[in-house]
Amino acid sequence: MAADLLLTIDNGTQSVRALVFDLAGNLLAKSKVEIEPYKSPENGWAEQDPDYFWKSLCEACHKLWAENKIDKKAIAGLAVTTQRSTVINLDKQGNPLRPAIIWLDQRRTSGLKPVGGMWGFLFKVAGMTETVRYLQSEAELNWIQTYQPDIWDKTYKYVFLSGYLTYKITGQFRDSVGSQVGYVPFDYKKQAWSGKSDWKWDAVPIEKDKLVELVMPSGILGEVSHQASQETGIPEGLPVIAAAADKACEVIGSGCLEPHIGCLSFGTTATINTTHYKYTEVIPLIPPYPSAVPGAYSMEIQIYRGFWMVSWFKNEFAQNEQRVAKNRGVETEELFDDLVASVPPGSLGLTLQPYWSPGLKNPGPEAKGAIIGFGDAHTRAHLYRAILEGLGYGLREGAERTSKRTKIPITEIRIAGGGSQSDAATQLTADIFGLPTAKPHVYEASGLGAAIDLAVGLKLHNDFSSAVSSMTHIGKTYEPNMQNHRIYDELYRQVYLKMYGLLKPLYENIRDITGYPAD
Repeated sequence: MAADLLLTIDNGTQSVRALVFDLAGNLLAKSKVEIEPYKSPENGWAEQDPDYFWKSLCEACHKLWAENKIDKKAIAGLAVTTQRSTVINLDKQGNPLRPAIIWLDQRRTSGLKPVGGMWGFLFKVAGMTETVRYLQSEAELNWIQTYQPDIWDKTYKYVFLSGYLTYKITGQFRDSVGSQVGYVPFDYKKQAWSGKSDWKWDAVPIEKDKLVELVMPSGILGEVSHQASQETGIPEGLPVIAAAADKACEVIGSGCLEPHIGCLSFGTTATINTTHYKYTEVIPLIPPYPSAVPGAYSMEIQIYRGFWMVSWFKNEFAQNEQRVAKNRGVETEELFDDLVASVPPGSLGLTLQPYWSPGLKNPGPEAKGAIIGFGDAHTRAHLYRAILEGLGYGLREGAERTSKRTKIPITEIRIAGGGSQSDAATQLTADIFGLPTAKPHVYEASGLGAAIDLAVGLKLHNDFSSAVSSMTHIGKTYEPNMQNHRIYDELYRQVYLKMYGLLKPLYENIRDITGYPAD
């Protein structure tokens, strides 16, 4: 039997999945292990034991073997995709020195020495000093150096979760270029560690030898070690191919290989991504991230809390639905489509700005969420629909900003991520954009994207064009209701787009008075 099955591991924020695909992109087997996203030893902190991620991966693998009939000899290779920007300090033996700092962590470091010299002067002239200061304060390694210098001194390698799992699987301190999303001195244009004169070495100072060797997506990271095989059941010696971070994999797993196709991710962070082959910063100093395609860029606009807001709504306003769901033995979110259907498009003018967490630029760090247009006719259902509409407006704004900057209009939409399971949310998004909106043929789009990297890396498909063509397929397509689109278009242009500019001075006053969110 030919070895043509593709094993991928997807370590997301909520779960770890072990997946087996064939060369046509069909999901043949799957296991899932729910994980606790993080612990909060202090307010605003988000940490997790790195070994917990590894043990969860091992559990997912053993569950995969136990629950599915898989001929391990038919498995051609392994690729891993993970959540982004989760960082781990390792000693020389590859043992973690402290808990991983999860991407949701909100701690910041104040009083850091600003970037000086010519770069400092140029940032001042360009009005970017505050942006750089914000980046410095957000960098986890600056916090560790400031408050845990003993940990930093013992650190042999400073890695993302993807790099840690690569080490656990192969014994090699390597990682994919496609997984480098975070506060490290990485040159996003050249897709390599920054050059000696780059300002990032001053903003996030780290010895270069503490960084790992980088491999382009579809390149070889190593092979499954004897120890990893013993712990996971994955065949020893199996080639391990570099994939990319989960969002980047999700993009190509949704079939979005060309810049005119926008990939919306309805996840904890809602995003719109497009694949480009020319480096462009839609927002100054905010780079496009590495694509899962070597040398390409995943241009991304984020709404940081995104579909986390659905969980927020569930916890704060949906006690009745939680009771009903428990009695029926279903997920609470399955009942929310009924709420959407009970309210007309536009939510009778209730308009939400989804800035539940501050951003860096557009919106700025002073931003707060807002809901305007309340009247006595509004109910919980209107509020829930307004949440989905506000996210749709925010993603449309990101799409328009990307199209304007790149001069390439987005004419098709794909939707992936947890929120894409809602027909109401998907149809509502099609109506807001006024564009056909489709789901991939499989829900596990990020795992499929990793499988595409794996297939190309093993030469089972000749290139990414043929791999994406063969392995991704359109699932259900939602045509926009143009009558609804006209309502949304007016609210978007005449209300939503004006909200931030009008409310920004009030947001700044709130921050000055209360100190929240911190600058």
